[in-house]
Amino acid sequence: MTRPDQAQPPARSLNSVVIIVDDDAGIRASLDSLFRSVGLETRLFASPAELLGGVLPDGPGCIVLDVRLPGVSGLDLQSQLVRQGISHPIIFMTGHGDIPMSVRAMKAGAVDFLAKPFRDQDMLDAVTAALERDAQHRTEAATRDDIRAQYETLTAREREVMGHVTAGLMNKQVAALIGLSEITVKIHRGNVMRKMGVRSFADLVRKAEALGVSQTRRTTDQT
Repeated sequence: MTRPDQAQPPARSLNSVVIIVDDDAGIRASLDSLFRSVGLETRLFASPAELLGGVLPDGPGCIVLDVRLPGVSGLDLQSQLVRQGISHPIIFMTGHGDIPMSVRAMKAGAVDFLAKPFRDQDMLDAVTAALERDAQHRTEAATRDDIRAQYETLTAREREVMGHVTAGLMNKQVAALIGLSEITVKIHRGNVMRKMGVRSFADLVRKAEALGVSQTRRTTDQT
């Protein structure tokens, strides 16, 4: 790593953890010092086996990963992490990178691919992007969980009505489709709005889209 300029800390550092995987002890120590100097916590691993056998932080963070490691390569480790549902953004480091390797890494979801030696600021910029991506992913996941929890409070009939009205059907069309009176559909629709915590129909449509529940076919669910 080179230090021509004073490294600037990433914007999102509070409670974030950078996981460093490199078989070079000197690189691990240097990165550990760099990240800790800007307020980031670190976890250090010398091999993929150590990482997979350890306990990963459950909070926000990212992985800084050497692409060439003993045993399992960094790219293969990336695939293993994806299969295990570990979604931490990854920044690859390499002293022998090539275009096909970097393309494969980026297609698999890597945030950046840095060639050694790299500037401290380039690494911190990459970590910043990774932490921002992870924070956005976690926020979106939490929002989806909240919407799903609201949806689970609906009765089967309310879910059916929600699916039809958010697909663009009018109350009278929904009533004819599922065999209810229009006033009953209006009552169900009002219950849906209240339970889903929305004040406008547009907000209900957005939540339905997030859930993927809009539909226009007849269902057999009953209250």
